[in-house]
Amino acid sequence: MKLIDGKALAETLQLHLKDEVEALVKKGIVPGLVVILVGENPASQVYVRNKEKTALKLGFHSKVVRLPADTSEADLLTLIEEYNQDEAWHGILVQLPLPKHISEEKVLLAIDPNKDVDGFHPMNMGRLWAGNPVMIPSTPAGIMEMFKAYQVDLSGQRAVVVGRSNIVGKPMAQLMMMGNATVTIAHSRTKNLSALTKSADILVVAIGVAKFITADMVKKGAVVIDVGMNRDESLKLCGDVDFDEVKDVARLITPVPGGVGPMTITMLMEQTVRAAQLASQK
Repeated sequence: MKLIDGKALAETLQLHLKDEVEALVKKGIVPGLVVILVGENPASQVYVRNKEKTALKLGFHSKVVRLPADTSEADLLTLIEEYNQDEAWHGILVQLPLPKHISEEKVLLAIDPNKDVDGFHPMNMGRLWAGNPVMIPSTPAGIMEMFKAYQVDLSGQRAVVVGRSNIVGKPMAQLMMMGNATVTIAHSRTKNLSALTKSADILVVAIGVAKFITADMVKKGAVVIDVGMNRDESLKLCGDVDFDEVKDVARLITPVPGGVGPMTITMLMEQTVRAAQLASQK
C-alpha cells in the first residue's frame, strides 16, 4: 500500500499557481474570487474559511460575503448579477447547501458560466459531458490530478464510482471515461454492490456513509479514492472507506483527512486563475 498524499500534492500545485498569479499581476490582473455564504452552516463556515485562507496565500483578490439565513432568493440573485457584471471578479462561488427557501437551481443558473469556478452551471456540465470542459467541479478535477501525479493510467481500466451526485459522481465518471477507463456508476440502490466494487481496478467512493467500503469489497491491488468526510462513533474524522481495513488490500489509497480535501480547494483556485487568464484574452 502507498498513500496518496493530497496535502503534499496540493502544496506543490499551489507553488506553481502562485507563479501564474504573479505573472498575471505583472500584467495588471489580480485573480478575484468572491464566495457568498448564506446562513450559519458550521461545515460551510469551515470550508469558506479554508478557501479564503488559500486564496489570500496565493495572492488573489479575495472576498467572502456572509449573508443571514433569511436572505431572500431575489436579493441573492441580485447580488450574484452584480458580481457577474464586475470585471474585478473572475470567480463566483455560492457555498452549498442553501437555506430551503432558496432554489439551488436558480442560483446556479444565475452565475455567469465563465465565472462558475465550481463548475456546477448546466452549461459547464454540458461542456464536460460533450467532452469539451471549461470549468470542472473541483473534487473530480483534483482526483484527476492525483492520478496524473501518481502515474495511474486510466486507459483500459475498470473504474467504479460509488455515488451519483452532480458534484462528484457524475463528473468523475465522465472525466475517467475521457481518460479511456470503462466506468460504472453505482449508488445506494445498486444490487450486488460489493461484487461490483470488487471488480474495480480504480474505486472512487462518494456515498456519504462512514466506513461504508470494507476490505472484502475491494479488489487486491486496486486504487482507492475516498471522497467522504464523516465522523465515526468516537467523533474522529473518517471517510466512506474503512481505511484501516482497506489499506492492506489497496495499491494506492487516499487518507481522510489529508487526501481529496486539500486538492478540492487547490483546483478551485486553479480554475479561478484560468478564468482570470481567459478574461484577460477577451
